[in-house]
Amino acid sequence: LAILAIFGLMAGPGFAQGPSCDQDYTVQAGDWLSKIGEKYFGTILAYPAIVDATNAMAQNDDSYGKIVNPDEIEVGQKLCVPSSEQAEAYLPPAIEEGKQLVEFWTTDNEEERVKVYEAVAAKYMEMHPNVEVKIIPIEEGGISQRIAIATAANRLPDIVRMGVERAAAFSADGILDEDAATAVIDTVGKDDFREGPLKMVVDPSTGKYAAVPYDGWIQAIWYRQDAFDKLGLAAPTSWDTIKAACEAIPGNDNFLYGITLGTDPGQNYGQQVFEQFAMSNNAWPFDEAGNVTMNTPEMIEALRFYASLQDCATPGPQYWRGAREAYEYGQSAMLFYSTYIMDDLVDGSGLEGGGKVELATPDLAQKTGFAPMMSGPNGSASYGQLVTLGIMKGADPAAQDVVKFFLTEGYQDVLGLAPFGKVPVLKSAVDGWKSSSEYFANYSPETLEQIANGYDTMQRWLFRPDYNATERAVIGDIEGRLLIPQVLSQIALEGSMTPEEGAAFLQEQVEQLLADRQ
Repeated sequence: LAILAIFGLMAGPGFAQGPSCDQDYTVQAGDWLSKIGEKYFGTILAYPAIVDATNAMAQNDDSYGKIVNPDEIEVGQKLCVPSSEQAEAYLPPAIEEGKQLVEFWTTDNEEERVKVYEAVAAKYMEMHPNVEVKIIPIEEGGISQRIAIATAANRLPDIVRMGVERAAAFSADGILDEDAATAVIDTVGKDDFREGPLKMVVDPSTGKYAAVPYDGWIQAIWYRQDAFDKLGLAAPTSWDTIKAACEAIPGNDNFLYGITLGTDPGQNYGQQVFEQFAMSNNAWPFDEAGNVTMNTPEMIEALRFYASLQDCATPGPQYWRGAREAYEYGQSAMLFYSTYIMDDLVDGSGLEGGGKVELATPDLAQKTGFAPMMSGPNGSASYGQLVTLGIMKGADPAAQDVVKFFLTEGYQDVLGLAPFGKVPVLKSAVDGWKSSSEYFANYSPETLEQIANGYDTMQRWLFRPDYNATERAVIGDIEGRLLIPQVLSQIALEGSMTPEEGAAFLQEQVEQLLADRQ
């Protein structure tokens, strides 16, 4: 039974600190989400709170049915109804008459990080009392769906912190204000931006900047150097050495698994990990002529090799949190992770329910190796991410000034949240960044130099220079629709697809995505 939802609200903050249900609700005949929202919260505008809470619960509890399309819920489907306090965060914020409202969505959604964004916003508002800056945390994995809801409701936010792949897709959709982004870059000082990040945000179809570069990270295999040395294993810098270590480590020094892979079909982590394998085998989504190439022998080989590693990997659907914790608890000897992890290897990472991981290995950071480059049968590749601040079409004029403030007066405050995972894009900010954390002392000068220069070697499908705006947008769509994670799960975990079938499915899906954008 298809049930219509009234699109009356922009995307809400999500449940970054873990979902909770005030009560459950079973969908009845004649229900629709906005009606359920009105029943429990007194307004139809609160229904996205039910969507987010239900989807968050569905990640760990199969009794909740994930809501893929708010227009479609089924009779008998179990929904999670959050508390009124949680739902209130989804309602349009009250604003004093005469004030300008700037709504800023951030995928930096952990509680302590949100507080820093709010503190920077408070500084800005103190200097500009006529502007109200509202920080709204959102889940990275659900950003495409949330933007779609907001677009349908004509309630786009003013600023969105997002990965560059989303900026490419949203620019192609015509919902980013490229003139505003270009104006901010010119005002801050184009010459102060590092060349790599600026190239990454250029819209090939217009020559303008689709979004404003903000920070970024480089991905690596983090591995137990002490265990590798003890077993005489080479650093995991190639398909062969990764496979050899993965098979040799389980059962030694209390390790249960060699590695943790991205296999959760609902998380982008699998895409981030697999893409480096693909590039190291010269597997790309398009060829030079613009043809879709998701079913090439190189792509099939990358899918097969990735799935083969699951034999010595942490079981079950996994994403970045499970990978990080398996490494910290001494269960796994390798993980793919961004440079965000470097402080966690000293103090232990934050747990989803509160508190921190108690590291199983003393001096874990000093015993950890860093391998950012991967060699495969047909090439080598690194992987990284550029984070941008997108100014949406129709944004309040004050949004440009807010973005500038977050890149200048408030920049070091935000970078200081996780200095290793937030490499500055401004040359003038590098010295301050290098002195922003005591954790730098736990890593070698060589590792620090690799991180600081990460933008010079960073690769992504999205960054291939001969891809046009449409092709880049399709790559953003591939990520937004979680196509790669779904296929990886079906090949590596469920066994319901062969690598050939997975590649054929991807070929069909990406051809359709390309047709939809042409």
